[in-house]
Amino acid sequence: MDTFKKLKMYYLPFKKYFFISLVFLLLVTGITVVYPIVLQKTIDDVVTPERYELIPYLALAFIGLMLIKGIATYLHQYLGDLFGIKSVYTLRDGLYQKLQRLPFRYYDNARTGDLMSRLTADVEAFRFFLSFGFSEFIRITSLILISLSVMFYYSVPLALVTMAAMPFLAVVVFQFDRRVHPAFRGIRKAFGRLNTRVQENISGMNTVKSLSREDFEIGRFVDKNDDYRQNYLTTASIWAKYFPLMEFIGNICVVALLAYGGHLVITNDLKPGELVAFFSLVWYILGPLMNFGFVINLFSQSKASGERLLEILEAKEDIQEIEEPIRKARMDGHVTFKNVTLSYEEDDDSALKDISFDAPPGKTVGLIGATGSGKTSITQLVTRFYEPQEGEVLVDNKPVDQYGLKELRSNIGFVLQESFLFSTTIKENIAYGNPEASMDDIIDAAKRAQAHDFIMEMPNGYDTLLGERGMGLSGGQKQRVAIARAILIDPSILVLDDATSAVDMETELRIQKALREVMVGRTTFIIAHRISSLKHADEILVLEDGKIVERGVHDELLSNGGPYQRIYDIQYQDKEAIMEASKNA
Repeated sequence: MDTFKKLKMYYLPFKKYFFISLVFLLLVTGITVVYPIVLQKTIDDVVTPERYELIPYLALAFIGLMLIKGIATYLHQYLGDLFGIKSVYTLRDGLYQKLQRLPFRYYDNARTGDLMSRLTADVEAFRFFLSFGFSEFIRITSLILISLSVMFYYSVPLALVTMAAMPFLAVVVFQFDRRVHPAFRGIRKAFGRLNTRVQENISGMNTVKSLSREDFEIGRFVDKNDDYRQNYLTTASIWAKYFPLMEFIGNICVVALLAYGGHLVITNDLKPGELVAFFSLVWYILGPLMNFGFVINLFSQSKASGERLLEILEAKEDIQEIEEPIRKARMDGHVTFKNVTLSYEEDDDSALKDISFDAPPGKTVGLIGATGSGKTSITQLVTRFYEPQEGEVLVDNKPVDQYGLKELRSNIGFVLQESFLFSTTIKENIAYGNPEASMDDIIDAAKRAQAHDFIMEMPNGYDTLLGERGMGLSGGQKQRVAIARAILIDPSILVLDDATSAVDMETELRIQKALREVMVGRTTFIIAHRISSLKHADEILVLEDGKIVERGVHDELLSNGGPYQRIYDIQYQDKEAIMEASKNA
């Protein structure tokens, strides 16, 4: 029960619904056990002595009991569902809030499809046990205990003979529980992997089709689907093995009841009605005992699901605020790195090694280097997406971990290389970081990002609804909307991570002209592979293998004959070759 204890904060606040539901459940159970007693009284006190005038009264009493049972059943089920639904509503909120707080390091290894499976299928499995499983366990236990009490009241010897095989049934149920829980955990994991496969395939459908890899993807899906099938078959084989055994043991109890009970009736030690009631009561014990397998099934599923949910809820939050962080709404944007070293994983090589530089307010810093040289890692440390292993990152001469995360990040405008847009209107995408912005401000930001003209050509202008991940816009259009979104929050620090890589040269020049106006008074980091995108920077840092190997302004770096000049020569020689080929054509 450790899993349920760890999750108790999500369902204990609603325990009143559970306990009120439990009262009605016990009433229903009590009435259920009354049925065999009514049957016994009918046979022994009405039919046998031929007192038929009592039948209408018994019938009315029986109808009254059924009416009360029906109302109690409704209230029990409704309140039980209310308990489960309210609990899981809080649990799902907690999970989603936790996912918002988890650092980038967690998502580096997480799979989207698996996370979706946990927030849907696993949460629902946990809810079903809260709504039904708990109460079913109590119903079974109370029904067995009450039925046993009535049986011992009728005949102690017959009750003992009937119950002789029950310990064997209990052992089988225990063995079933021990084997079925790992099986259901395997099912949940396999379902998560299957979900991930589907999610990745749909997200990458353009790549799949462009490379004619449909058959390969079908093969990969078949493998995951077969893994899911095999896990289910393993569980089904456990059920198929144990349930016939449970039923066989139960039937032994029935045979013992009929044999010894018939003997007691013949010797007048037991009335016929009592034997009939005994027969009904024994099934009130055997049926629930065998249903323990179903409850164990639910428990195992919910426990496996709960364990997967706890993996999210208990995941370490590496990036946390101090007790009394600085709540500064507007920062100057002075960024300083002092001997900073960063490793994403403990055993991996350092992504950044002994990085030091100073970027006062209004300064533009260009970052250039090969893929994996550490350009993006620098900007991710400014926003505290990751923590350095050594050194300090400062904003306005204070370590970034002294600031509140919301205040720090709201002062930084990011335009990433792969622009992500939400499936909502263009207007809401631009205003995502500043939802209180006026329409005039939104239009002004779009104009600065060279996005206004193409937006006005859309069917509904700024109210045009985009598809998933900005479907309906080209790569360059998505990046311009993302640039407008960054401009609108009026950041102290602006990060352009290859922000113009998906636009043509003419549009890039227009955007750069607009951005130079926006950069005034802001600290700006330009990450680019094109020298044309950052040659106007106040300082350019050239990175190789996580180290700064050159720094300076464009003209100074060209005269050094180092890595920057080699990049320049490669880019502009290629450009000249293309222009020459174009002329010859």
